[in-house]
Amino acid sequence: MIKTLARSLREHKKGSVITILLSILEAAFEILIPLCMAKVIDDGIEPGNMNAVWKYGIALLIFAFFQLVTGVLSAHIAARTSVGFSANLRQDMYDNVQTFAFSNIDKFSTASIVTRLTTDVTNIQNAYQMLIRMAVRGPVMLIFSMIVSFRINSTIACIFLAVIPIMAILLLLIIKNVNPIFNRVFHTYDKLNNVVQENIHGIRVVKSFNREDYEIGKFKEISKSIYNDFAKGERLLAFNSPIMQFFMYACMILTSWIGAKSIVSSGNNAAFGMTTGDLTALFSYATQILMSLMMLSMVFAMITISIASARRIAEILNEKTDIANPENPETVIKDGSICFKGVDFVYASKADKKVLDNINLSINSGETVGIIGGTGSSKSSLVQLIPRLYDVTGGSLTLGGKDVRQYDLDTLRNSVAMVLQKNELFSGTIKENLRWGNENATDEEIEHACRLACADEFIKLFPDKYDTHIEQGGTNVSGGQKQRLCIARALLKKPKVLILDDSTSAVDTRTDAEIQKSFAEYIPDTTKIIIAQRVSSVQHADQIIVLDDGRVAAVGKHHELLKKCNIYREVYESQKKGDSQNE
Repeated sequence: MIKTLARSLREHKKGSVITILLSILEAAFEILIPLCMAKVIDDGIEPGNMNAVWKYGIALLIFAFFQLVTGVLSAHIAARTSVGFSANLRQDMYDNVQTFAFSNIDKFSTASIVTRLTTDVTNIQNAYQMLIRMAVRGPVMLIFSMIVSFRINSTIACIFLAVIPIMAILLLLIIKNVNPIFNRVFHTYDKLNNVVQENIHGIRVVKSFNREDYEIGKFKEISKSIYNDFAKGERLLAFNSPIMQFFMYACMILTSWIGAKSIVSSGNNAAFGMTTGDLTALFSYATQILMSLMMLSMVFAMITISIASARRIAEILNEKTDIANPENPETVIKDGSICFKGVDFVYASKADKKVLDNINLSINSGETVGIIGGTGSSKSSLVQLIPRLYDVTGGSLTLGGKDVRQYDLDTLRNSVAMVLQKNELFSGTIKENLRWGNENATDEEIEHACRLACADEFIKLFPDKYDTHIEQGGTNVSGGQKQRLCIARALLKKPKVLILDDSTSAVDTRTDAEIQKSFAEYIPDTTKIIIAQRVSSVQHADQIIVLDDGRVAAVGKHHELLKKCNIYREVYESQKKGDSQNE
């Protein structure tokens, strides 16, 4: 996990090293300050020697100045380094997510990925800043202060030494109990993000069914769960401060008592025991030792919170795509011919039932193929195998005479244009959305694609025409308009295979027929696969495939299927009856 995260440091390794060195210097200057104070008291104030006061006083100011400078610099560089590290982590995670196949994305919910990119990375940023600064400064101060304390008075130094393991044990007990709570909190954060995302995405449905109170209650329940877990975790962490304070003041009292007795018995003479300056220095070192332990306890608390975040980030970074390029990929696809040979498919490896079972199909290049079947018959699953959104579990699938797994992924997906059931438009102008299909498309090519998709007729009615702004998700256009824009976007790829996954369901039958006619006239060499619920959308296809529960029930032309396929005939007759009643 640590190695995985460390790879994202890159250009910030130098800043990390500089911060560590500056933190060590800062601690060293802080250690020297009490020694100068002791000298000022013992060699200057006690004997009334002003030269010694000036000498050690100036040294004290110099050390304090350098401590200030190194402290400010280390804090500044640590902040920049941790922010840069978190930016790299986010970028690396986002880049890796872009390589994921659908099967990889299925392992992580969208809400979980968002939480990992935001909350989890922020936790790592804060923890890393503490690690390269406080986690270095604390131990250095602790070790140096202990060494100097032993040189001044070994009896008092043993008090500090005895306290450290007790505090460490108590701290470890707190961390042991807190860690599972914060693990649970971040999983609950995923649920919270999922509820918010789902609510905003479906806000029109929520309002139309008057379910605002239900959604508020659902959010409140998850929010309360996070509050309760965080409160429980913070209550346990809160013991950290009083434990530190208790041992700090106990050490101060013992130091005062033993030190005072030693000064009295020695007559404030360094040759016979402790001096006032030594006791003052020990008070400072006691404070530094306990403050360094306080720093370490804060670091451990932050690390405790961030361990869960680090693990979740590492999961994203270590995830390897299930679909990758072969070693020597093919970069040329001959034509749009497609052949399924004994294809089986399951989404999960341990699934009891196959989604697709023994699919055998042959589609010639340039053919128009209709796919029809009931809900859950695996129509979408079938076509998603062609551009390798998923890989076949068994059998083989060829395109242009070669297995799709032999092709370069970019080549394959540029040759197979797919308009999914859930059409997505992005915020930007109509032109910008359409150029997702071909970023170098000219205005003439864009207009031609829109004419084929019957989108040109409504685009011209907008005041800004092709420069009309589309809201995120295409909320300012109708469902039918969105579908036609997505079809035009796919056509700009000039694909060898065009797949329409129920992509004309929101357009009227006249427009649907015009789109089909345009395809037949202007892209005759492109293989067209049309998934539809309406028989009228596919009845003129070269062949129609009827799917039933993941199996091919029948293949043939419209008139053939009416004679030999009961499923097809029932669908056709029910739709024909519905149309006659509507008339």
